[in-house]
Amino acid sequence: MTRKPLIAILGVVIVLFLAAYFASPLLAVRGLISAAKAGDEAKLEQLVDFPAFRTSLKEELNAKLVEQMRSDLGDRAGGLSGLGMILAPTLISGAVDAFVTPQAVAAMVRTGEAPNAKSVARQRAGQPSEPSGKVHQGYSYRGLNTFAVRLTRDDKPEDYIDLLMERRGVFGWKLAAIDLPRKR
Repeated sequence: MTRKPLIAILGVVIVLFLAAYFASPLLAVRGLISAAKAGDEAKLEQLVDFPAFRTSLKEELNAKLVEQMRSDLGDRAGGLSGLGMILAPTLISGAVDAFVTPQAVAAMVRTGEAPNAKSVARQRAGQPSEPSGKVHQGYSYRGLNTFAVRLTRDDKPEDYIDLLMERRGVFGWKLAAIDLPRKR
């Protein structure tokens, strides 16, 4: 074999590898969305790293709750608010552990809504919920190994959620984290 065809073949292989490498998160996201819409729990179990997702949701809800408590109390912050801030992570932790199931993740993906920091304990994972507005997806890389899917709704564009997919292996991706919007 001569040198030119070998270089051409190698170039095509490299281009195909890079295309697959950078397109693989889109395929994983499409799989996640279709599994959520179909309610396919087995597929969701494969596409979500539940321990990592629970940890991320706990951190986000705790931060949001502290932010909300500070803005609600303002200058009136005293001993009881401090106690609330100490107890909140424990309450949220148990509620998130019970809440984050394949059905709950499917509902988040379908509706574009994250659980509320104050009401996560009252929500039931098995209740199907439908979006009140159309859900749109936006995609972006947050590094070579993290891919974000921003879910926004027509009726509440400021209440988005970012689902963060993390690379597992060369072409594999799993939902491993969530980012909730912060007050500005």
